[in-house]
Amino acid sequence: MIASEGRSVQLACRVLGVSESGYYDWRDRAPSPRAIRQAWLTDLIREIHIESFQVYGAPRVHAELTLGRGITVGHNTVGLLMRRNGIKGLPNRRRPRPKHDTPTAVDLVDRDFARAAPNTL
Repeated sequence: MIASEGRSVQLACRVLGVSESGYYDWRDRAPSPRAIRQAWLTDLIREIHIESFQVYGAPRVHAELTLGRGITVGHNTVGLLMRRNGIKGLPNRRRPRPKHDTPTAVDLVDRDFARAAPNTL
């Protein structure tokens, strides 16, 4: 990683304040169970997102995972994984308000909200 880019591992470790053995241990370490599960969940999230024609956001993907596929996962985890991987759903479309033919109510009290000065009735 560092050496393949033509940089000295010793210099990089000195600058970052880590030991060389620590760097090599980190580089060669197997992925943790959490990282493996998150990679698996990310693949499932991508699959669900594509099946929904890239419409579903985190709440719907979470519902599909828990209710549809029986996978126990928190909604914040789904949102986090979607954000990290740039997966976004479409926002709600605005629905046009229906145009009613009913007239507005008649003002029987003859209310007048115009005032002559501030803080006066």
